[in-house]
Amino acid sequence: MLTPLLLFCVFPAWSKQHTALNVQLDAQEYSYQVTGYLDDCTCDVETIRDFNNRKLFPKIQELLESDYFRYYKVNLKKPCPFWSDNSYCGLKDCAVKPCEPNEIPAGIRSESFKYTKESNVISQYERECEKAEKLGAVNNSLSEETKQAVLDWTRHDDSTDNFCEVDDEHCPDAEYVDLLLNPERYTGYKGPEAWKIWNSIYEENCFKPNSIRRPFNPLLPGRDDEGGTFYSWLQGLCLEKRSFYRAISGLHTSINIHLSARYLLQDTWYERKWGHNITEFKQRFDAQITKGEGPHRLRNLYFLYLVELRALSKVLPFFERSTFQLYTGNNTLDTKNKKLLLEILNLAKSFPFPFDEHSLFAGEKKEAENLKEDFRLHFKNISRIMDCVGCFKCRLWGKLQTQGLGTALKILFSEKQINSLPDSGPSQRFHLKRQDIVALLNAFGRISTSIRELQNFRELLETVQ
Repeated sequence: MLTPLLLFCVFPAWSKQHTALNVQLDAQEYSYQVTGYLDDCTCDVETIRDFNNRKLFPKIQELLESDYFRYYKVNLKKPCPFWSDNSYCGLKDCAVKPCEPNEIPAGIRSESFKYTKESNVISQYERECEKAEKLGAVNNSLSEETKQAVLDWTRHDDSTDNFCEVDDEHCPDAEYVDLLLNPERYTGYKGPEAWKIWNSIYEENCFKPNSIRRPFNPLLPGRDDEGGTFYSWLQGLCLEKRSFYRAISGLHTSINIHLSARYLLQDTWYERKWGHNITEFKQRFDAQITKGEGPHRLRNLYFLYLVELRALSKVLPFFERSTFQLYTGNNTLDTKNKKLLLEILNLAKSFPFPFDEHSLFAGEKKEAENLKEDFRLHFKNISRIMDCVGCFKCRLWGKLQTQGLGTALKILFSEKQINSLPDSGPSQRFHLKRQDIVALLNAFGRISTSIRELQNFRELLETVQ
């Protein structure tokens, strides 16, 4: 949803929380910073900032540079499922360069190898499943153990805990992309198609009442049908719908920070220079320029950080098992990177003020289940919108980050399944594919980087005042 979803970056459409907020302004330079506690959380901005910048950020960046996490398989050729316009961005920075087969580590490109030892058993199931006329068929040639595995995996694939529409990795159009060589940054993608993406996300998928009309001009105050402020409806939403909106807004914020931090500053025949664009940053987040909206956008970034951090802490048991490997074919580095991953997850678990996912969907059982299903379907719809993005680099990072957030949501609502994982053997009730793992860590890495970049922008703003 959003990444240098640039497109997301070029045309912001934001939310505003009515919350106690300390915004420090300089009358001339419009500098600022957000402080204090976050709504719907028990944590303050300062604690998150210090924890991320001093402890977690360096480790997550080191991990994401490893071969296991830098290669992501994606299908950028899927048609848009919602409208027929197939126009694409013709700018050179919109392009994505896929990897050649020989550039992918052997352990990753091997079609037959799954990333854990336990999947040797799963692969056997899959081979036997091919004997059945269809996946759900119970063929007499299958063992009892395999029959049960087939049914379990069918239920897993249809699970209501899957929040994303993910690519078929075996599709001929799916290609590996080196994320380090195709970074999220400014591409110049803008126009009606970019507007259409954001409009579809906010207008159709964020639980916005019909009486609310979102203005396309972000500098103009919106109004509801009763003449109130555009954002006054948000506090009237239930916690679940409010959290959904804040997560989308937080992701939108993160994308805009990346756009501003990796902006094309100079483009000549002999040099292309990327760097921090203070003007762009202030245009999106300065309190006076945005009429007070910028700090609210930033607070939603910190909210999203807590959500994804909590998911990392809860999924620790899945990765702690001796059967799990970050397999690339280089045993020395694979062992080192698993150790680093566990350090990161244990660090996430040590955070003293985690997001409380138990407060979500905690009402009357049937009503809570219906709300969770709406929540899941809305987010899944957003993940499908990513195939409508005309800029391929924006599409790449949008698909990755939505899959990452979707995986985080799946983890948050799979506590019982995670806690009941076997020490060895197939984990049939809870399972993450390599693509899920790569997306989960890279998506959190984007949020972590955004919070670190805020410090860079604060320091840059101080030097120009």
